[in-house]
Amino acid sequence: MKALILFSSRDGQTRSIAAYIANSLKGTLECDVVNILSAHEVDLEKYDCIMIGASVRYGHYHPAVAKFIHQHLALLQQRPSAFFSVNLTARKPEKRSLQTNGYTRKFLMRSPWQPDLGAVFAGALRYPRYRWFDRVMIQLIMHMTGGETDSTKEIEYTDWEQVARFAQSFSQLSLNKAL
Repeated sequence: MKALILFSSRDGQTRSIAAYIANSLKGTLECDVVNILSAHEVDLEKYDCIMIGASVRYGHYHPAVAKFIHQHLALLQQRPSAFFSVNLTARKPEKRSLQTNGYTRKFLMRSPWQPDLGAVFAGALRYPRYRWFDRVMIQLIMHMTGGETDSTKEIEYTDWEQVARFAQSFSQLSLNKAL
């Protein structure tokens, strides 16, 4: 079976998570990992299952995510599919579910696509890599939400065991639906 993992990443953590999932699935599913901005170059028909991962910046996913979903809704509904969200709110364990993460819940409520499987992962805070405006805005948001504000720090909040469990669940979903 062949899986397509599309990602939308602002600073690279979602791309890293997508690559980790693909690596975790080796031996079970053959995976291609593609930036959603390049999805138009991909023959979607050759994939048995599709996963989309998207990061949140300033409360929103990249518009390309919703555009892809609307353009390919029929295909997404015909195949086993999954969605994962990456955001800093999920650094708090109680905000790592589809029901408790406001960004993900709102996105899925508004989306015509209802994936078979979903997850919310904590992202990474990489102050030294941000442009000045992003660094100041993220510091302000982190200050308001009780997070790290030291602009010299880089912190990875991603729970890689949670990501591995999600990959395993996607593998089982894909194999079960194929039968």
